[in-house]
Amino acid sequence: MTQDSIRVGIIGAGANTRDRHIPGLQAIDGVEIVAVCNRSQASGERVAERFGIERVCTNWQDIVDAPDIDAVVIGTWPYMHCLATVAALEADKHVMCEARMAMNATEAHRMYDTLRDHPHLVAQIVPSPFSLRVDRTIQRLIRDGWLGDVLVVDIHAGGAFIDKDNTMHWRHNMDFSGLNVMTMGIWYEAMLRWVGEATSVVAKGKTFTPMRLDEEGRLMGVRIPDHIDIVADLACGGQAHIQVSNVTGFGEPPSATIYGSEGTLRFSEDVLSGGRRGDDGLSEIDVPDDEAGGWRVEEEFISAIRGQEEITHTDFETGVKYMEFTEAVYLSRRSGAAVDLPLI
Repeated sequence: MTQDSIRVGIIGAGANTRDRHIPGLQAIDGVEIVAVCNRSQASGERVAERFGIERVCTNWQDIVDAPDIDAVVIGTWPYMHCLATVAALEADKHVMCEARMAMNATEAHRMYDTLRDHPHLVAQIVPSPFSLRVDRTIQRLIRDGWLGDVLVVDIHAGGAFIDKDNTMHWRHNMDFSGLNVMTMGIWYEAMLRWVGEATSVVAKGKTFTPMRLDEEGRLMGVRIPDHIDIVADLACGGQAHIQVSNVTGFGEPPSATIYGSEGTLRFSEDVLSGGRRGDDGLSEIDVPDDEAGGWRVEEEFISAIRGQEEITHTDFETGVKYMEFTEAVYLSRRSGAAVDLPLI
């Protein structure tokens, strides 16, 4: 492989892979997607025809073993992420893995440990996209003391009425999604960028639809909550409250608010607003062009392989942190007790 020629194989062509990763990679000079493996040969052939991909594989291991493939995109559900990532890294291939990173913290650590055994390779987790435009502005304001001391972070994600009639989605199925809960990990990842990690969590969750029909009409038990509340101590000295819900009809739009000793910042519906002590209230905060971020996942992955930049959104170390948080939430829900972080 040269820096100018990178050949990619796709393992799992889910919606985000079809909508973002494949078009994004094909738009980059010198990048060629040479093979795809999906859940069935028929679905793989549909993806190959749509995007002009030459080869369809029926076994994901064929992608990993192929000598003409330099990098692998893993767009499966989380149950395959660790297995495929470790195999690809051990086969000397760069990896872009869809969020969520893994089923649990143990798998995430195994992925990270394997990467550290192959330091010449590039590995990336597809990042939390919600706050990309405003992240650097929030970071600057906190760094410059605009908020004062960070005291409380309050995150709410929901607004929909419960849907009891929908069939069992993979996100409802712990066998496919592991310990991940709705968008909890995605919001925690965003919070990591702003104020850093949690040191302790207490969580309470509820599954209001304990049985659902799967796509084959079988009645299945649901172990993943429809609503969860988390209280966390933060390493920065503050406290966080995170509520993620699929049952809060007519609730406010998803938002994250950071309360400081001298000011407040709120992010909601891609708008950043804030106010300081003495102001009349919150007002919109301008995000300068040189700070405004956006989706450039595929570009960052390829540029990192070419040695032009390092992975920032999102590296495996960060992925391990949000998977440890995810497992701590699960353990606290089961025990009713606080769980300290890090776990390992």
